[in-house]
Amino acid sequence: MKILGIDPGLDTTGYGLIDDKKGVVSVIEAGVLKTSCKDPLSVRIKTIYYQLVDIIDAHKPDVCIIEQLYSHYKHPMTAILMGHARGVILFCCSQGNVEVVEYPAKTPKRAITGNGNASKSQVQRVVNNILNLKDSDRPLDVTDALALCLTYVYHAKNKHLEAANI
Repeated sequence: MKILGIDPGLDTTGYGLIDDKKGVVSVIEAGVLKTSCKDPLSVRIKTIYYQLVDIIDAHKPDVCIIEQLYSHYKHPMTAILMGHARGVILFCCSQGNVEVVEYPAKTPKRAITGNGNASKSQVQRVVNNILNLKDSDRPLDVTDALALCLTYVYHAKNKHLEAANI
């Protein structure tokens, strides 16, 4: 199963694509989709769209895991800008017939580190360890996307175990 994780953002969208073959997880590709803050919003959305369509067309993921929209009262514009990126991401997945699963921001942190309030650097260290990644300079948006993928794998495994115990 190919699992695409996306940490949405208008400036930088992190993505990670993993393959889960009978419990053996490996990274296929990971990186960032970048836009320029100098460009109008419509151009930035189009940039995300075309970059993500290329990834979906090339790899044909089975499922896309994306962080749910979160808004902090001190930074409402952040949620609005993230909403634009999420909208185009959801549209791309719909066009590519990719199932979408959404998790709250704390869910991957809890699944990966055991602590829903873990820092991004803690998540990065654990993700790098789990996936045997050597590059600790990888952008945090990328390891957050990979954490979303791993969370999906863990949840799927637990559903299987729960069903076997019933």
